[in-house]
Amino acid sequence: MPTTDKFFSNPTALPSMPEVASRLLRSFNDDRMGMTELAALISQDQGLSVKLLRMANSARYSPRHAISTIKDAAATIGMSALRDLALAACVSGAFPNTGNFDRLRFWRQCLATAGHARMLAQACDIDPDTAYLAGLVMRTGELLMLMSEPETVALAEERASAPDSLLDHEMALMQCTHLEVTAELARRWHFPDELVKGLAAAANPMEAKPFSQLGAVLRLASVMSDAGERGLAPLTTLMDLQPELMHHMHLDLDIEWLVAHMADYDTLTSGVDQLLH
Repeated sequence: MPTTDKFFSNPTALPSMPEVASRLLRSFNDDRMGMTELAALISQDQGLSVKLLRMANSARYSPRHAISTIKDAAATIGMSALRDLALAACVSGAFPNTGNFDRLRFWRQCLATAGHARMLAQACDIDPDTAYLAGLVMRTGELLMLMSEPETVALAEERASAPDSLLDHEMALMQCTHLEVTAELARRWHFPDELVKGLAAAANPMEAKPFSQLGAVLRLASVMSDAGERGLAPLTTLMDLQPELMHHMHLDLDIEWLVAHMADYDTLTSGVDQLLH
């Protein structure tokens, strides 16, 4: 039996993908989904709308005037940013609050990974929307693992004091990683096959056959998020921990571009309180 099966043994406890999120996902390839249509879709969910209006009015976007409707939010912060926020709110809301787990820290890292993945995707000619969504859900498998084995997950987190080390500790303790669990959840949520394969490949991008650019971007984005959470320089940490992958993706030749386009950790994670409440 695959080692991830135990985390899916209770179907009634599994989070379901919210309908709005499913429709947002389908909108990636829908040329008919303009700003008006996006605002109308989001407005169908009152709870989601309230969260998004709080975030759109937060210091992260610093609007010139109070935003009172989703349509105003779309016009002020842009369609891409609004869709990103909507997906983040939907995904975070799909998972219950579990025990003493530090939800704020967890979702800060998810938002940072998503933001870094979008930026790296642009440098690698990968669809930024797909990369953002994959980065956003990349660690959600850990939440499923937490439901079944909270003490073991906590031990893995405790041992992972260095950036990019959590996967090794999870494998040693549970014989699988959160990436494998996330990939299976994404498959059950009917995410695009490219995204599912990218999540699985992120565990060891250089060994994935065929090579997955998305998987590589996700691993690099995760390292940057880990570094930011610890107050370390993300790009320096990347070159220290993933030099082979950086070289394979030719990103070691684009450091100046990355510096110019990289958002800092605080910017990427501001508004997380509004996202969770």
